[in-house]
Amino acid sequence: MSPTVALDRALVVTGFPYDRHTNARTYTDVVAAVLERVEGVRRLGSAALDLAWVAAGRFDGYWEFKLAPWDIAAGMLLVTEAGGTVSSSDGGPATHHDIVATNGLIHEELRGVVEAAR
Repeated sequence: MSPTVALDRALVVTGFPYDRHTNARTYTDVVAAVLERVEGVRRLGSAALDLAWVAAGRFDGYWEFKLAPWDIAAGMLLVTEAGGTVSSSDGGPATHHDIVATNGLIHEELRGVVEAAR
């Protein structure tokens, strides 16, 4: 996991669901809110890789909505086993419809920004 302790120094990653053409405003509102608070945001296109790279310390955090269960199953395990934190944006258990994963040090701050912008 990365040692980043402040959200304003964090490099985070996300993706966009397949319904982005009809729900773009919802996703861009969250991205805008996060962009205002972090060092940078990336989009790679693979939830599994995004989560693996959070676990490896390459990214400090990740969030995404409306995935398939197989997109996040292994990645959630990697993040958890590496010592990170995984939840939904409201702080409950993560699901394939709503996931926030971090190094654990910035989790509540990133989760709160994502939740407030939804």
